[in-house]
Amino acid sequence: MKVLAAGLILGSLFISFSAQAESLRLASEGAYPPFNYVDSDNKLHGFDIDIAYALCDKMKVECIVTAQDWDGIIPGLLAKKYDGIIASMIPTEERRQKVDFTNRYYTTKLAVAVRKDSDIKDVDPQSMKGKTIGAQAGTAQANYAEDNYGPAGAEIKLYPTADDANSDLLNNRLDGIVHDKYPLMSWLENEGKDCCKVLGELDGTNEPVAIAIRKNSDELKARLNKAIDEIRADGTYEKIAKKYFQFDVY
Repeated sequence: MKVLAAGLILGSLFISFSAQAESLRLASEGAYPPFNYVDSDNKLHGFDIDIAYALCDKMKVECIVTAQDWDGIIPGLLAKKYDGIIASMIPTEERRQKVDFTNRYYTTKLAVAVRKDSDIKDVDPQSMKGKTIGAQAGTAQANYAEDNYGPAGAEIKLYPTADDANSDLLNNRLDGIVHDKYPLMSWLENEGKDCCKVLGELDGTNEPVAIAIRKNSDELKARLNKAIDEIRADGTYEKIAKKYFQFDVY
C-alpha cells in the first residue's frame, strides 16, 4: 500500500537529508488506530501522523508521509524509499541490527483481550494451554505470544495487521489476542465493545516507541531528537496526545 497523505507532496524529490533539506519523507503503516490509520479517502491520520507533522514543523522541513505495509516497512527504509518510519515501532534488538532509532516519543505496554464469555481467567501462560492466541506478525506482541504462550501449549496465530487479529477475536475464531494496550483500548471502545474485554496487562512489557532511521544518519537523528524535545517542552505534544488519549502516553 502506497497511500500518500493528501497535500503533503511538496518540493522536489528528496535525495538525502541534510541541514538544507526542504522535505522529509516518513512512512507509517496506516493500519494501527488510533496511532496511524487510513480513512475512506485514503488519507493518513492518527497520533503518529500528527507527531510527524509537528516534528517537521519544528525542523522547518515539509513532510511527505506515505503508508507502507508493516512487513515491508523496514525493507523500504533500507531501500531509501523514505527517510524514517513513524509507525509505533519498538526498538527491539533484532531491529537495531538493521536500523537506528531516535529517542522515544511515547511508551507502550502489552495487554491481552478475550471475549466477554471467555473461560480464560488471567494472563498467566498456563491459562492459555489449549487456546488459540492471535497477534500481528513481526511485532513485540507476536514475540511475547510465541515466547510465553506457545511453550505453555497455546496455538499462536499471526496476522498481517492487528485489525485482522481483532476481527478474528470478534468473530470467535480466536480465544484471545496480545496487543499494545493503547490501540487495544481504542478498539474495545469501538468495534470490540460488545464482544470483548481486557483480560489484563503483561508485566515487564513497558517499551519505548521511537522513529526508525537508517544507520549512520547522525544528523537526522540529532534533529529529530531535538524536535521531540521541543514539542514536549512547548505543549505541542500534550495538545496532540489529548486528541487521542485521556492519559499520559509518554
